[in-house]
Amino acid sequence: MVMPRKADHIDICLNEDVNSTHNYWHDINFVHHALPEMDLDDIDLSTDLFGKKLKAPLVISAITGGFDEAAAINENLAVAAGKVGVGLGVGSQRAAIEEPKLVHTYDVVKGKGVPLLIANVGAPQLIEQGGKRAFTLDDCRTAMDMIDGDILAIHMNYLQEIVQLEGDSKARGIVQKIADIAGELPVLAKETGAGISRKTALMLKEAGVKGFDVGGLSGTSWAAVEYYRAKKDGDKQLEGHGTAFWNWGIPTPVSLRMSDVGLPMIATGGLWSGLDVAKSVAMGATAGGMARRVLEAAVKSPKAVEKELNCIISELRVAMFLTGSKSFEELRNADMIITGKTKEMLKAMEEKA
Repeated sequence: MVMPRKADHIDICLNEDVNSTHNYWHDINFVHHALPEMDLDDIDLSTDLFGKKLKAPLVISAITGGFDEAAAINENLAVAAGKVGVGLGVGSQRAAIEEPKLVHTYDVVKGKGVPLLIANVGAPQLIEQGGKRAFTLDDCRTAMDMIDGDILAIHMNYLQEIVQLEGDSKARGIVQKIADIAGELPVLAKETGAGISRKTALMLKEAGVKGFDVGGLSGTSWAAVEYYRAKKDGDKQLEGHGTAFWNWGIPTPVSLRMSDVGLPMIATGGLWSGLDVAKSVAMGATAGGMARRVLEAAVKSPKAVEKELNCIISELRVAMFLTGSKSFEELRNADMIITGKTKEMLKAMEEKA
């Protein structure tokens, strides 16, 4: 059932180790600028993303929805995001599309002053899966109208689906389905932990999407999340899949380089601090996104979330100051040293190209 699955996801993310074994952001290091020649307050953090003005290049990535307790989490996130001036995405709205009584767990984000609201449906739901009907264009419009969304994220979570007890594994024709939706609605193609390759980015650009959330390997592994659920259920095969594919995917910094085909990019996957947001912008992102950093605060209060967001933004400002970057254009030209696995993968990518 949908409701316990969503609740399980929150509980597991709060209480279990679900991280990839290597955070590739640790391989990205700025060169310190000892003489910034500017004041901290000179730095402009505002940015445009999908036609909306954000006070900082930060998006609270999709977390939850679809069970009663999620309403408070989403409301806390929306109130804080509205006050701070950053973007917010809700979790998959499949639950409310199938069970309208759950709409309240999502529509609480409306009217809170959030400058960019991202609606959310899953790519697998655009395909008929066994006895489950395929979502239509009208369903996608319903998702956007539900939260007064500015753009629709179509999340690509096939890795998670393969490990999930209730997973959907049919994907034939999915590119055309996305193209059909993108021809009528503004679409953000969103991966959920395994990254977007150059080949996929070009396919999605041709399909008409407005941008990407690269959702790469580095942070929460959804194969790991589903591993715990399979283990609890005693499903040895899926438990084994979770173990085998725990670290599957393209690291987020590498995916940013692969996916740079001229569309805006949100970097999610392993970002924890404002320093990580700065690194993501330097690697080509328009904005950084995170969920785990604010999740614990989100179950408490809007004030707790606001405090976390302000800390992240302050960290971003400091990172820019210490690199001598007044603007994001300057930050993208800041000196960096890339080491370890990320350096190896980027080098291999360049050689293959």
